Amino acid sequence: MQKENKSKTEKRLTSSIVIILILCLCLTFTTVALAWSMVSVEDNFFITGQVSINLNDGKAVISEDEFLFEPGMTVKKDFFIQNQSTCEVYYKFYFQNVEGGLADVLQVKICDGDKILFEGTPRQLTQDNVGAADDILRLNEHKDLQIWFHFPEEAGNAAQNMYLSFDFAADAVQVKNNTNKEFN
Repeated sequence: MQKENKSKTEKRLTSSIVIILILCLCLTFTTVALAWSMVSVEDNFFITGQVSINLNDGKAVISEDEFLFEPGMTVKKDFFIQNQSTCEVYYKFYFQNVEGGLADVLQVKICDGDKILFEGTPRQLTQDNVGAADDILRLNEHKDLQIWFHFPEEAGNAAQNMYLSFDFAADAVQVKNNTNKEFN
């Protein structure tokens, strides 16, 4: 009887081991098949683009000590932007590293001919506050633009001895798959 119990125990143990091996093998095949289905995507082609713009060849639009601003004065400076990307882009201009009391006094307009693209004070026209221009900068397109600095006459002597220091910057982002004109 002991021999019979031992034989039954061996059979159960053997069958349990065989079942465990079969289950492990099935689990392995299922895992490999699942991983292969996630990794393998046939007949798809992806290409990435490059966004690159040229803002005035890196030259300042207005240089230090070029003008001594006074109430009622307006200065117009020409500059350009060129799309050197591999795709069409949305673009925006903004001021960064703004310092000085004139940052809240001078009125700035950035224009494409008669069309005003951006308008406000340097402190208002920051990267976070400015959205994309209404138009698209086409592939290899070069735009000649103007920036106007106006010292309002009503500022009077209250703005005397103030200064303005800033970096003028531009950002661009691809048009394709970006209907909301989001700059990340």
